[in-house]
Amino acid sequence: MAKKKAGKKGSSINSVGLDVAKSEALVGSLNGLLAAYQVHYQNLRGCHWNISGPTFFELHAKFEELYTKAQTFIDVLAERILTLEGRPLHTYSAYLKHSAVKEQRDLSGPKETVGCVKTDMSSLISLQRAALDLAGKAGDEATGTMLGDNITAMEKDLWMLRAYSAA
Repeated sequence: MAKKKAGKKGSSINSVGLDVAKSEALVGSLNGLLAAYQVHYQNLRGCHWNISGPTFFELHAKFEELYTKAQTFIDVLAERILTLEGRPLHTYSAYLKHSAVKEQRDLSGPKETVGCVKTDMSSLISLQRAALDLAGKAGDEATGTMLGDNITAMEKDLWMLRAYSAA
């Protein structure tokens, strides 16, 4: 169990020096983000596996690139939740229950797959901004940096998908 010490106005401080109540709220937000990322990851896998048509080669490779990035961030996110003394969600039922991103099935055309990924990414950016706000209120620079860096990368990917689908 983590050490907790009294802080201002009877608040408790966790082992990384953050207010326990603020940290718990942040963990809740990060778990929602984790759930959404897991559903997004599986949507990307489905797009990768099922893409067909004249853009197969380019989108097949792009979806693989994006799900690899998502997989990497999922691990970073779960480890951050643990660092904040929370427990990351880790079942499919929990992901589906807590995800703002909806699962997709049987997408195969370029317009529908790219559209799905863009929608998912917009939702994820919004969720990350909400968690970033909580991280700021908690004085959690590490989580803020993690989220800010990921938002920057995701915004660029989203811009590229918008440019691709405009053609």
